[in-house]
Amino acid sequence: MDVSQVLESTFSPDASARQNAEQQLSQAAELSFSAYLITLAQELANEKAQPGVRQAAGIALKNAFSAREYTRLREIQSRWLQSVDINTKGSVRELALQTLASKDTRAGQAAAQFISSIAAIDIPRNQWQELMPALVENVGEGADHLKQASLQTIGYICEAEDQDLRDSLVQHSNAILTAVVQGARKEESNKDVRLAAINSLSDSLEFVRTNFDNEGERNYIMQVICEATQSGDNRIEASSYGCLNRIMGLYYDKMKFYMEKALFGLTIMGMKNQEEDVAKLAIEFWCTVCEEEIAIEDDNAMAAAEGSELRPFFKFARIAFREVIPVLLHLLAQQDEDASDEDYNISRAAYQCLQLYAQTVGGELVQTVLGFVEVNLRHADWHFRDAAVSAFGAIMEGPDEKMLQPLIKQGLPVLIGMMDDPVVQVKDSAAFALGRICENVSESIDPQEHLRPLIGALFGGLSSSPKMAGSCCWALMNLAERFSGDPGCQDNPMSPHFQESIQRLLAVTEGSEADNQLRMAAYEVLNAFVMNAANDSLPIVAKLSEVILERLEKTIPMQQQIVSVEDRITLEEIQTSLTSVLLAIVQRLEGEIKPAADRIMNVLLQILSSVGSKSSVPDTVFAAMGALANALEEDFAKYMNSFSPFLYNALGNREEPGLCAMAIGLVSDITRALGQLSQPYCDTFMNYLLQNLSDKSVSNQFRPAILQTFGDIAQAIGPHFETYLSVVAQVLQTAATVTMGENAAFEMFDYVISLREGIMDAWSGAILAMKTKRM
Repeated sequence: MDVSQVLESTFSPDASARQNAEQQLSQAAELSFSAYLITLAQELANEKAQPGVRQAAGIALKNAFSAREYTRLREIQSRWLQSVDINTKGSVRELALQTLASKDTRAGQAAAQFISSIAAIDIPRNQWQELMPALVENVGEGADHLKQASLQTIGYICEAEDQDLRDSLVQHSNAILTAVVQGARKEESNKDVRLAAINSLSDSLEFVRTNFDNEGERNYIMQVICEATQSGDNRIEASSYGCLNRIMGLYYDKMKFYMEKALFGLTIMGMKNQEEDVAKLAIEFWCTVCEEEIAIEDDNAMAAAEGSELRPFFKFARIAFREVIPVLLHLLAQQDEDASDEDYNISRAAYQCLQLYAQTVGGELVQTVLGFVEVNLRHADWHFRDAAVSAFGAIMEGPDEKMLQPLIKQGLPVLIGMMDDPVVQVKDSAAFALGRICENVSESIDPQEHLRPLIGALFGGLSSSPKMAGSCCWALMNLAERFSGDPGCQDNPMSPHFQESIQRLLAVTEGSEADNQLRMAAYEVLNAFVMNAANDSLPIVAKLSEVILERLEKTIPMQQQIVSVEDRITLEEIQTSLTSVLLAIVQRLEGEIKPAADRIMNVLLQILSSVGSKSSVPDTVFAAMGALANALEEDFAKYMNSFSPFLYNALGNREEPGLCAMAIGLVSDITRALGQLSQPYCDTFMNYLLQNLSDKSVSNQFRPAILQTFGDIAQAIGPHFETYLSVVAQVLQTAATVTMGENAAFEMFDYVISLREGIMDAWSGAILAMKTKRM
């Protein structure tokens, strides 16, 4: 194998060439893992190799020690510990460290990532003890590019999620701090080195608690970071504010002195920085302050009730709000009219902070915000109108509802009027503010006075621009949920508006020319209206099912008209949305859906027959079928011969874990619904479930659900479960032996708890089944 050529091919634009190269690398690793590591490490360290080849070697080495699944990761790590001899380990480590000194920065960065992968295995086992001293020495005495690569290595090691490594890093805190603080000082002339040091310091903060407990060391660390916020380099300043955010989150109890002496002023000045990345992170500092103080107040309320020790609470947000809030309100008006919904800009950062501030200090900021709103609500510049509307919506959670109610009653007609603003951004913010009112203080909305104009304005916004779809639909869903009344009520405040609302939603979603984002959002609103319909609206829901079924039926021949990936995605989104509405209708009508059951099953089976592999549609179809089974109970049995082949295929489809998981849940739904009538299908159900349990490639998340399904099958078929009892008992005994290691990750802890719950469910079902036999 020409390793250079193979590595170069991993970046080939030709998919088959890439796949072939990756396959050759995988085969080489399986053939001799030690030789594979040495060969790649030599190529990584080879100064004569092409930069892309060296980078590819580093990526391949890192990937050799990476896995998403916890169990698979442990298998990979054990291969390094048990299958690679000590000399090979030493050579690989040395070559990786050697590469850090390369002037090829991409190779140095790849080596840093690879070293962190090995460190995750070695450091918790007290191996490679020379690593940290070597990195510290590099930072102290190396050339600039070696300093930078070594600091990046420390950062990668510290940001790893492996709990064993994180626990072990505490003993290396002095070495870590020595390196990163030395690189972060203002005396460091190379800005790239200083940036790498600040980033690594941020990553290491969790492990230097002992050092932070020492006042002298803490003072020096804080001095270095505060000086870095004034470095004149936007990257360093932004990273420094990010570092302060982490410090506030980790060491709030030690921040009183620094807030008084420096951080109040520094962060407010940072919020006014003309560089957006710096300003956003300075804003996020106050977000962190608010989040911490909200959590502390909750913890202290619980502690007071229990009579336990209270956490220190310095009320930083309250002390600073007169300086912080005006800056946030000013920044709200710095919107980017071209920003997409996903863009996190300075205006959105300010809005998020204002929301958190309202939750933290409550009514104390209301007058300041209202003053801003009153001045700018009719401003000629739309940016300030938008900021005023946004600010009003942001404070709808936190202040006492009694304080907000008169403001809302006065302001609601104005907000509804703002839905006619000529600028779509202002209308969108008005819709979102209305949604915040509906979500948090719906008691302030008078159903007789406000509901009709409010609903009308939101539907008007929904029809006027797809950009407003998310905000209008969210507000409408909040309305449907907040005014749904008690479960099973005969009518509710939405009843007089239900028919018209359904018609308008159907109009918005009708036709091929409808914007797909708007259509999907409107179908979500339709779901909310159906699920929260009062009893007097159920005849309308029943009629709606006919419209939805007709639309679903029309999508089936559209499979033959697909000519592009975009067409397929659009069709799948439409089918998923329609099926979701159908699911909501079935759940709301329950047994009353029976007259439409044949038509529902017919269309759902046609969809399952027509969709391709890797489609997301079957997940929703299976959910709808589960709801229909629950509604029909034993009457669902007549559909099983037609449907069971699709269910069996999904149970055996390990390449689509989501679909397989849905199928496992559906087996539980169907067996509970059919009872004894499910017995003819249980042999096949049990075979697939047992195969999934025995397949090591199947994710651990499936196993508790499978055990719970055994319990459901047992209760459904009663004494007939004895056929499977001996096998299931062995499985449950084996599952009961799974335990957590002393330093197991949280995911493993959660898995073992879920597994034990599944074991109990399975035994409960089996015992009840056998008890039925005796009776």
